[in-house]
Order: sequence, then C-alpha cells, then structure tokens
Amino acid sequence: MIRDSVLNHDTRREGHPRVALDAEAVRQAYRRWAGIYDEVFGSVSGPGRRRAVAAVNSLPGTRVLEVGVGTGLALPHYAPSKRVVGIDLSREMLRRAQKRVAAERLRTVDGLLEMDAESMAFADGSFDIAVAMFTATVVPDARRLFREMRRVVRPGGDLLFVNHFAAEHGLRWWAERTLAPLSRVLGWHPDFVLGDLLEDPQAATEITPCPPLGLFTLVRVPNRAGSP
Repeated sequence: MIRDSVLNHDTRREGHPRVALDAEAVRQAYRRWAGIYDEVFGSVSGPGRRRAVAAVNSLPGTRVLEVGVGTGLALPHYAPSKRVVGIDLSREMLRRAQKRVAAERLRTVDGLLEMDAESMAFADGSFDIAVAMFTATVVPDARRLFREMRRVVRPGGDLLFVNHFAAEHGLRWWAERTLAPLSRVLGWHPDFVLGDLLEDPQAATEITPCPPLGLFTLVRVPNRAGSP
C-alpha cells in the first residue's frame, strides 16, 4: 500500500514547477551547513542511513560508491568486506568526512573525492553498488544523477536511495510547499517526489519507509542490463 501510494503520488505531481538549484547554490548552502550538519541532522537521519548501509551490506559485490557522502556519518557502518569511495560537491563537508575516517581508522574507505554527482569521473561499471543518502533532493537534476549512478554501476548491480519524499496532504504537505521557494537557501527541495528521480518509478523493486515516522524512504533499483 505504501509503494502504491508513493507511485501514484509521483504520477500526479510530476513536473510541478520549482525553484532551480545549481551547483554553486548547493556549495554555498553546504558551506553554511558543514559545521553544524551532524548536530542538526545526524539524529533524525541516522535510522535512514543505517537502513541504507544495512541494505548495501546485504547485497553482493564489494565496490561501493556513496554519492553525497557529506560529513561521513554513514561510513562507520559499512561491513569490513566493502570497499567504499565517497564523493561530494562540498569541500567543507568532505573535510569533516576525512577527519572522521582518520579519527575512527575506517579501513573500508578507499577514497573521498570532491566531485559533481551529475558528471562523475569514473569509468562505466566501476562499482557494484551506488548509494545516495539524502542526496537526490540536493542535486540540480535528480534524473541526471540517477543516470550517472546507473552508468558507473555494473549491469546486475544495485542503486539505492534514502530520501525524503513529499507528503500527499495535511500539515506536512503544507509545510513542504511553503518551504519550496527557499530551496536555494536550504540547499534541497522540500517538495521532492519519486517521479523527480525515476523516469519510471515502477523500476524500483523496493520502496520501504524508514524511521522516524516514515519521514524518509529507502528505494532500491536493480541496474538491469539494457535498461534505458
């Protein structure tokens, strides 16, 4: 029922107008957030991050790309068998992630790179799994993000997303629509829907609500060979 609700919601809302984000707006926003990100968002986003990493750990393959690694909050939770590369557009957020890796001696992390998720420098099929946690609402073009993640993951691998998707009605819907014009200041789209990420939301084989209160959703999309 939750899956059908999400898919139907996206079909109705796809293409609604919104404030444009660009790479510089994202950099500026996360330059402001970097110093307080863990304190402000760490607790509320923690269950979703842990759910996503648990999903990654359960999947076959060792080469993992974390898109939008931020301050590295998820990095300590990867299984020892995984080899993780993280990318982010924000240099300030990456510096905090690098400090975390050093302080916690995280041996699963092979690299942290400043990179645009919509135009990655990796070769096709470089990874077995790509995961983006709370990133799809941040990038200027979420569908381009999805295409790039699909490109750098081998056929037969997996793409995972944890994200907030807009409510259908009620007080939360009102708040999200009210905040939407502030997207450039916030650094993300409060009114983001699944259809903004996936051209065909039916391609998702898993859509699972995450704590707290289902505010975030885990989405898994197999990277099928020959998919458009």
